[in-house]
Amino acid sequence: MKAQLDDLMRDAGLEALLILGAARHNPAMVYFTGIRHIGEGVLVIRRGRAPVLYCHPMEREEAARSGLQSRVVDWARLHERAQGDSVEELSLLLQHTLEEQEVSGRVAIYGRREAGEAQGALSRVEQRMPKVSFVAESRFSSVLGRARITKDADEIDRIRRVGQITVEVVRAVMDFLSSGYADDGRLVDRGGKPVTVGEGKRLIQRLLAERGADNPEGTILSVGRDAGVPHSAGQDGDIIYLGQPLLLDLFPCEAGGGYFHDFTRTWCLGHAPDDVAELHAIVLHAYREAVSALRAGEKALTAQARVCDIFESQGHPTTRSHPGTLNGYVHSLGHGVGLDIHETPALRLAVEGEARLEAGMVFAVEPGLYYPDQGMGMRLEDTFWLRPDGSPEVMAEFPMDLVLPVRARRASSRRQSARKSGASEKR
Repeated sequence: MKAQLDDLMRDAGLEALLILGAARHNPAMVYFTGIRHIGEGVLVIRRGRAPVLYCHPMEREEAARSGLQSRVVDWARLHERAQGDSVEELSLLLQHTLEEQEVSGRVAIYGRREAGEAQGALSRVEQRMPKVSFVAESRFSSVLGRARITKDADEIDRIRRVGQITVEVVRAVMDFLSSGYADDGRLVDRGGKPVTVGEGKRLIQRLLAERGADNPEGTILSVGRDAGVPHSAGQDGDIIYLGQPLLLDLFPCEAGGGYFHDFTRTWCLGHAPDDVAELHAIVLHAYREAVSALRAGEKALTAQARVCDIFESQGHPTTRSHPGTLNGYVHSLGHGVGLDIHETPALRLAVEGEARLEAGMVFAVEPGLYYPDQGMGMRLEDTFWLRPDGSPEVMAEFPMDLVLPVRARRASSRRQSARKSGASEKR
């Protein structure tokens, strides 16, 4: 949380944090400013002092709405001095902010800017300000990353709202799929046209936009073999067949790049083959066992180890028993969720797995089993919050049923469609 920031900076030997870029789709900046119409800003956070936001004159009102101290920069003067050199313009801007805030010592850099420009500008600032040195930090173990690892009440409320939007959209997608008809092993619409993955994705995009959510990372909606490759997004032209695993992984955020929510369900339309039903049962069992191991004070790796035990006992390879496997359980159990879709903590078997869970953490739990060559993949996922008492709470409840019912298409409808098709061919 932000309240920890001074102590974290002191422990890391940092005098200041410097955050660059917009106040939209820029997690480090949005963490302090909220989502604002600020296209180019510099936030200086000096240890022991309140943050100060530097902005363009045209964006002064947006900067003021952030609630932070703000300063308007004479951008025209900077542009004139830089003579069209964008690297020089940025370096002059950064130098101005650091000098005005009397910053010296080690400074950590955050935010989103063109990498080449940022590197060149920071190098020039160090040459002009020898008492300032810029520090590179690992993304997940950085000072800001550690501050963001636990969420306050407002952050929890915002993630929960995105979760509610998510399950509303998923419910609408289920209704859309169940309104189709079974015809010759395929899902078809009322006109007899096969339903495709692309139609599902376009529906999701529209429903999210209508509810005030963004989808910057895209959607995974994959069938058959693609469902057996965890991050295969699915092909728009793929037809949805009955009895085939259909995996929906949805991870929207607040409009403008705010807080995310992460959610996955795997369905079969009409019926589930025995091997798919067996996969679903074991993944659901692993999910429940993992959740039972989520408590503040537990090692982050505990739940992942429990899931590996379950899958291995049923003969499925895991990353523990078969490192690098592309079949079975091929990924970690989960990850933190916040202003980035992947944050700390990491629920995996690794060195940092010695870290312990804390109240206030928000993370996704997503066990899965994958067999692409058999045309199968199965994943179930929810986003959890560790409450003040250390117990887990799912942030958006939703059923985990495997089979979605569809209606058989009536013979008369098929004949009518065939007649229309024949008439079209004659024309």
